[in-house]
Amino acid sequence: MGFLDEIPGHRRPFPPPAEKQVGVGVVGLHEGRTLLIGLERCSRARAVAGCDLDPAKLEASRKERPDLFYTSDLNQLLARPEVEVVAIYTPDAEHGEHIVRAFEAGKDVICTKPLVSSMADAAAVLAAGRRTGRRLLVGQSTRFFEPFQRQRAAFERGDLGRLELADAHYMHRMDWYYRKSPWAARDTDWAFLGLSHPIDLVRWYLGSVEEVHAFGLCSHLGQDFGLQGVDIYTVNLRAVDGRLGRVLGHYGLEELPSARNAIELMLYGSRGSSQAQYHDMRYRYTAADGSEICEDSLYALRHWHFNSEVHGMHYGEFANYTEAFATALLEGKPCSPSLEEGVESFCVMEAVRRSAKEGGPISVSPLLEEVGLKGDS
Repeated sequence: MGFLDEIPGHRRPFPPPAEKQVGVGVVGLHEGRTLLIGLERCSRARAVAGCDLDPAKLEASRKERPDLFYTSDLNQLLARPEVEVVAIYTPDAEHGEHIVRAFEAGKDVICTKPLVSSMADAAAVLAAGRRTGRRLLVGQSTRFFEPFQRQRAAFERGDLGRLELADAHYMHRMDWYYRKSPWAARDTDWAFLGLSHPIDLVRWYLGSVEEVHAFGLCSHLGQDFGLQGVDIYTVNLRAVDGRLGRVLGHYGLEELPSARNAIELMLYGSRGSSQAQYHDMRYRYTAADGSEICEDSLYALRHWHFNSEVHGMHYGEFANYTEAFATALLEGKPCSPSLEEGVESFCVMEAVRRSAKEGGPISVSPLLEEVGLKGDS
């Protein structure tokens, strides 16, 4: 079974609305438009409002979801009582301000990755969350993609034994992204952009990271777009308990998708190994007798995850994490990755950035202390 119940070989049905639903207001209607559509897959969450500064994006969303409230003023969205959760898909540098404003307006928050892109914002959102008591889920979509959910369930059952090494990568050519979002070349670092996916996946399994050692290089593509940092990363990580992780990212490459999926996670345990893939929906693992099993749910679940596009947008993952967060809010249960986990992962990303820039390993603990987190999340 996957993250949600499924009928093997058939399209996963959209569930009927639950008696109690959480109202979601989406801020940033480029990627956030995907959530507005994806919320139709949810039982315990519903779209109620959208916000964007671009009139064209507002109009496009209004045509698709005419029943919602739309505004270009974030304060108007925050003032609406039916907006119980604010889902933030604005440019990375604006996340910190928008999260704090939502918390102070009494709203819980979903924020797309990366949670923040500066130490100051990490400290500010953590302090605001503690001050207001509001909750946050980091929208780490890969965790909520079917193969990674199946892999996680097997890990929690103990199928792999003791996990000894986690190896994750995200490799994707990003010239299209620079054209769409020029700030990505100018104002941030790929440690916070694409590399946030594999870093989060490795932290999901290893827990708190004590030390990282990273190397970085700027690709020819990155140079062509005037990239201020690097877009090729290799990273070794050591967890507090001594277990090891490895992360690889390349955002200027010529892709070879049949050989290396955009995102992959390999887990190596004392009793078995497993691999989850994205964009493809393959999950491979070693069976008890040592044979290799491959599960491919693309045919059954492509409508849920991709609107029947082979490799489309993140409809299913966004719906899955919103449903999980809404359920946690309604039932008073934890949901991961939380605010504290997101801040800790950011500190690992910052350590990666510093290590690649300065040379040599970087300890994560001083960064956690600087933002007000002791590393016990």
